[in-house]
Amino acid sequence: MKTLGLIFDLDGVIVDTAKFHFLAWKKAAEEVGFELTEELNEKLKGVSRVDSLNKILEWAGATVSQEKFDEMAANKNADYLTYVDKMTADDILPGVESFIREAKAKGYPIALGSASKNAPRILKHVGIFDLFDTIADGNSVTKAKPDPEVFQVAAKALNVPYAQCVVFEDSEAGVEAANNTNMLSIGLGSKDVLIEADHVFGSFTEITLEFIETQATTNT
Repeated sequence: MKTLGLIFDLDGVIVDTAKFHFLAWKKAAEEVGFELTEELNEKLKGVSRVDSLNKILEWAGATVSQEKFDEMAANKNADYLTYVDKMTADDILPGVESFIREAKAKGYPIALGSASKNAPRILKHVGIFDLFDTIADGNSVTKAKPDPEVFQVAAKALNVPYAQCVVFEDSEAGVEAANNTNMLSIGLGSKDVLIEADHVFGSFTEITLEFIETQATTNT
């Protein structure tokens, strides 16, 4: 059987830090008199910090100086990290660690593909940093999803062809990024939202490695 490269998004796939992002972005939005809703926050999933702030300012119809922009972005990250630094292994989402460990035991190369610049910090806090063969994140890529750069960088680091990679994502932008580079896209979340994913599951408790192996073989 062909080698598969397994690439995992972070927020909403391995850990649920989306709630932390929402609280931090909500506070940032209040600085320009805008109330960020949970619905709008969905559009920020998988999006870089700079692009997220630009979207919020656009929604608010507000403009700020570059100095203020940088200050808001830095403050948002600081607020977010106050939550992150309290994370433990209990914050890992159901089923995902056992899935990764099973795949690792079978010799599949494992990568993280995330827009987050805090990915290594988070993985270390929850105790699974060493399970990943490579990390492609906001520190190593410049283009945000739905551009596929982060997944392409991960695949190249794993030395696995794009078409033999499987991406696990919870955002529309991430699914689109995976599809844009002919990788098998596995959505985690709502089928109504992740309609472009090849397959959608509510959580990793519903996914078996055998199913992924079968689908990936079909995909290639």
